[in-house]
Amino acid sequence: MSRISLAFRCFFALLFGGSLSPELISELGLAPKARQPEKPAAPPAPLFKPADGALQILGILQRDSRIIDFLMEDITSYEDEQIGAAVRSMQIAARDALVRYVSLAPVIDGVEGTFTKAPASGADAVKFLGNVPATGAAGGTLRHRGWRASSVSLPPLNPKQDNTVIAPAEIEVE
Repeated sequence: MSRISLAFRCFFALLFGGSLSPELISELGLAPKARQPEKPAAPPAPLFKPADGALQILGILQRDSRIIDFLMEDITSYEDEQIGAAVRSMQIAARDALVRYVSLAPVIDGVEGTFTKAPASGADAVKFLGNVPATGAAGGTLRHRGWRASSVSLPPLNPKQDNTVIAPAEIEVE
């Protein structure tokens, strides 16, 4: 009869408590299970924010063409010929860097200055200018084809690097 009583006590302990008490384990003649050593937790994956990619492309453009230096410079005192000469090489370097990491395609592959119908999909892909009726427009004169990124292949970010540093300061030691 004691076995039946023990069986009922174990059944209800598991049913209502989810585990056997140490007394029931010893009455059953069992030894408590040795605790398994916990596996060390894997380090968490670095969390990158969407802005990190934007800062990374700015860093690439700065590294390859010094575009931020140019944009932050006050160029009002320079002659147009000086600016043009500086911009030519900078534009080539910036374009090469951009093409290396981002594949671009026109939103509308048409001839600028001609009548073009708006694409049916992607309302945010077209911006209507001029006298746009309240009901919307079906088309108009194409002023800019627009750009769409068809693929982006930036190098992986370094989780130990401060992504807000677009270009490090440079100190020459003499």
